[in-house]
Amino acid sequence: MTIKDLDHSEYNAFYRNYVELVRNDVHLLDALRNGKQKNVTFYNEIPEEKWHYAYESGKWTILEVLQHVIDTERIFSYRALRIGRGDKTPLAGFEQDDYIKPSQANECSMQELVEEYSLVRDCTINLFKGFNDEALANTGTSSDAALSTRAAGFIICGHEVHHANIIYTRYLNS
Repeated sequence: MTIKDLDHSEYNAFYRNYVELVRNDVHLLDALRNGKQKNVTFYNEIPEEKWHYAYESGKWTILEVLQHVIDTERIFSYRALRIGRGDKTPLAGFEQDDYIKPSQANECSMQELVEEYSLVRDCTINLFKGFNDEALANTGTSSDAALSTRAAGFIICGHEVHHANIIYTRYLNS
């Protein structure tokens, strides 16, 4: 299943920018695997003196951005699990800023967070490998909007690209 198979009605319009960052011809599992490789390399190449850098007062550090990517992947994987298994219970949203301070990301090293990211991604890949076409097409409700299992997977992929692009332009090239 590629992103070409995804209909806009399968996810909240808020996530369109993330979904559009994923190549049209790439299969979901390939997008997850390739994203892992690219992101592990990307984050491991960030100089240590930039880990705690925030490009503006009140913005997250690079470590906090990576923690946010990890947290969001966990949440969307959970949503995918529930929807993929046919659970029709509406799922609540989450306030991303509320997750950052308690995460204590700035107390971690980049290596620790990259390892956590890598482990979470391996679990995500295994989760999506277990879904058949019917489960991937299942649709539920998340944050008061429709969400399909497969859309959750592509949102995970595009979300990490979005944040890597921000880090590259606003944190590393400033």
